[in-house]
Amino acid sequence: MSSFYKFIELSKKIASSLLNEKEPTDLQKTELFDNSDKEYIRKNLTDKTLIKKRNNLSKQIGVQEDWRTVKSKVTTPIKKMVFWRYAAAAAILIGGLISIPFLSNNTSTIPVVNTPPIPVIKNKDIIVVGTDKATLTLEDGSNIELEKGKTFQTNTITSNGEKLVYKKSSKPKIEIKYNYLTIPRGGQYFIELSDGTEVWLNSESQLKFPVAFIEGETRQVELVYGEAYFTVSPSENHNGAKFKVMNQAQEVEVLGTQFNIKAYKDETHIYTTLVEGKVAISNTELSIKQNLLPNQQSILNIESNNIEITEVDVKSETSWKIGLFSFKGKKLKHIMKVISRWYDVDAVFMNKTLEDVRFKGVLGKDQNIENILSSIKTLSIIENYKIDGKTIILN
Repeated sequence: MSSFYKFIELSKKIASSLLNEKEPTDLQKTELFDNSDKEYIRKNLTDKTLIKKRNNLSKQIGVQEDWRTVKSKVTTPIKKMVFWRYAAAAAILIGGLISIPFLSNNTSTIPVVNTPPIPVIKNKDIIVVGTDKATLTLEDGSNIELEKGKTFQTNTITSNGEKLVYKKSSKPKIEIKYNYLTIPRGGQYFIELSDGTEVWLNSESQLKFPVAFIEGETRQVELVYGEAYFTVSPSENHNGAKFKVMNQAQEVEVLGTQFNIKAYKDETHIYTTLVEGKVAISNTELSIKQNLLPNQQSILNIESNNIEITEVDVKSETSWKIGLFSFKGKKLKHIMKVISRWYDVDAVFMNKTLEDVRFKGVLGKDQNIENILSSIKTLSIIENYKIDGKTIILN
């Protein structure tokens, strides 16, 4: 079991007061915590007296009570009651009672705060959590709406409302016919191509792909825009045929691997993150080619055509695929852009200085928008927010 999933399992135990005296050692090893966090765990979560106090407090609160109740009971500095630092994050991951991200290292206490005034919320019911939905455009130009609870089937295509599967054709193909899968804001979808390659598409994305590939020839798809995670069927399974992902400004040549591409229309950079295997990134404008190693990310500046290679935390970069927002020192402007795509809303900053404020946190994508915004406000990153229709106003 990877440290990331081990963290989730331990987090569940924290939230339900089941963490034993040995498991903080495992929690320390997870990659989601830095050295200072791990030191807090060592000093506090292993303290038998604290564990007893924590369990008693958890029983008093109960798993159904909300964050206001928690705040009224927790008055101890975080370094003395470090449990809440991690129980909060755990509750985010498992959809529990608390929705507050990891605190940054320079935050040492949770102050006692009065119940804040309720933000102005108009027509909040029109803002819903993102879900599985997409539009499939067939080769004849017809559109099929795909969504949960709705099935679709032809001789070569099946969909159960959550995923789309193309059957492998046994007939030789002379002409390639293309389909498009378009994911709206507030949507996501999974597709298995006819060669067995799996693709997870994030909100506001579009993929162009062949209905069937020609055996022995390069298998080529196009991420027209948006974000996609690929698990490519190896070349050796297809008579050595390579796999390529095209985009407006780059080409990714694949030998059989897992990787993530983020290329949104409203951003000036394309991010390609390699999870495992091997890929070669080519700038279509200047024919610059760069090889990526696992845990590396290429950043292509569309305006200058420069490519930068950096080391990244691939779990954080690809957490969207398993239902999480993971922000590690991201600017609030970037965070709100990600949130806007998932909830199909627009974000407006009344105070422009807030756009560059950074924080790290892990949030569950299945939470309603009020929980997400309350988490950001609780950390004093913003003073307040207002929801007006499908517009979020931050100040």
